[in-house]
Amino acid sequence: MFWKKSDNLKINLAPLTSKITYVDRDFTLPNKAYFGVEEGRSSRYELGLYTSAYYKLDIMTNISMENTLNLYSNYLEDPKNVDLDYTLAVVMRINRYLTTNLVVQTIYDDNAFNGFQTRQILV
Repeated sequence: MFWKKSDNLKINLAPLTSKITYVDRDFTLPNKAYFGVEEGRSSRYELGLYTSAYYKLDIMTNISMENTLNLYSNYLEDPKNVDLDYTLAVVMRINRYLTTNLVVQTIYDDNAFNGFQTRQILV
């Protein structure tokens, strides 16, 4: 189900979707799962709920803020444990030749890493 109020606000809801994780067998760690893929295997299949939302806000002239939120819940294993991927991008247009982007992303997926992962980019 996709709902779009405008180009600045969109929500997508997929109550039944699949997620497959592939890992090269050479990268698996001994006696541990890698990105949730069991040792000796190269893939992991999940069936669950996926939701994404996008919201863009013009803060002032030439400065906008874009928010993207992605959520995934695996019905087959721990449905209460939701994977989260949130990105905040601030786009600043200085003039027609120069722009600056600041991006902050945070991810929580306990199959990949038990805790929050973050990254920041200044371009």
